[in-house]
Amino acid sequence: MRLATFNVESLDLPPKAPLPLETRAAVLRPALERLDADILCLQEVNGQHVQGSRERRLVALDRLLEGTRYEHYERAATSGPAGTGVADVHNLVTLSRFPFTARREIRHAHVQPLQHTMITGTAAGGPAPVHFDRPLLLTRFDLPGGRAVAVINVHLRAPLASVIPGEKSGHFTWRSIRGWAEGYYLSALKRAGQALELRLLVDELLADAPHALVAVAGDFNAEDHETPLRLAVGAEEDTGASELAAQSLAILDRSIAQDRRWSVLHHGRPQMLDHILASHALYGRFRHIEVHNELLADEAVGFAKSMHAAASYHAPLVAQFDLDSD
Repeated sequence: MRLATFNVESLDLPPKAPLPLETRAAVLRPALERLDADILCLQEVNGQHVQGSRERRLVALDRLLEGTRYEHYERAATSGPAGTGVADVHNLVTLSRFPFTARREIRHAHVQPLQHTMITGTAAGGPAPVHFDRPLLLTRFDLPGGRAVAVINVHLRAPLASVIPGEKSGHFTWRSIRGWAEGYYLSALKRAGQALELRLLVDELLADAPHALVAVAGDFNAEDHETPLRLAVGAEEDTGASELAAQSLAILDRSIAQDRRWSVLHHGRPQMLDHILASHALYGRFRHIEVHNELLADEAVGFAKSMHAAASYHAPLVAQFDLDSD
């Protein structure tokens, strides 16, 4: 089984998208084909309005996948508000060569929204809930041979300050440091809170089946030493409890050579922000992982030049598992 994750960065159609889809598809299709994935977790897939329908659909994704191995894969996607189909922006989508046996969105199921009263800005009133930007997407599969696999598709909040009403003067500029600091704090709350919910979801799956084959794949917007990964992994050195070690997750991309281990370039600094994690039972069947970063551009340079890149500023990862042997 080959499991891949790829943040395709705001996949959309004009006029919302600054580039024609075919311009992006010319570089994204070969990248997707190279992954040769049986299960593919995508992030930042935008939804489009369809004439005569109230619901948004994944039209841009449909067009991107035309003629690829993924065109007829089964699909699970996160949703927007009730009755609107998928969300306007940043849907999670899991594509699978194997039929789904279950699919579920998890958003504040285990971690309720924290209440926050604005300190800066022009917002009035008392405490308001701090919601996660999007859900986790859990899918389950029965593979040939009878093995069951659970895959959690993840896209945690980016380390960019959340909007504080009245405190921003531009897309990336602020009127005060205190306003920016409060926005950055709120984003950190969202990222850590959803990482906690991910950990609680993994605990739920392993409580039902301690030897379950569980994978977590996606854009964590964090490196492996940062809080979100530590919360999700639950390493023995953090818990101090050897009897809990089997419930922790393995960070599979740690097996990539250090000089190749990066999925984002930012101001010339390589960062590994995209990850594939595995339960111990699945880790025992792990054989290989790759990060396809040969063509990756520096996102800070692109933003500085106001470029609209055809590719993504995230590199895809693909891990291979041997699920056939006993």
